[in-house]
Amino acid sequence: EIENQLVTKSKTLDELKQSLSLNGSAEQTPEALSLRIAELCEMVDSIVSQVAQLKTSMQSILEQWRVYDEVYAEVSLMTTRYLYCIDQCKRSVVSLEALENKVKTLQ
Repeated sequence: EIENQLVTKSKTLDELKQSLSLNGSAEQTPEALSLRIAELCEMVDSIVSQVAQLKTSMQSILEQWRVYDEVYAEVSLMTTRYLYCIDQCKRSVVSLEALENKVKTLQ
């Protein structure tokens, strides 16, 4: 009977040791998780910062493109006007036949 009790107590002691080792690893797991969560939070903060920088950069680029489009439209209009003026200047020194053709075209 005493031997049986010793075996039973040994098994109980082994279970307690396993329980303590599990509790010990369980304590490390929340710490490891806590460290991992902190790393993930830092990564998220870094990504948020990068997105903010990218947004600022993109707004600057969009503003530059808007200015470019405005200037391009103005230059295009001026070029068209100059080409028209040059075309008109060339026609002022034309023959009588060319003037008659122009009159027919305008009529």
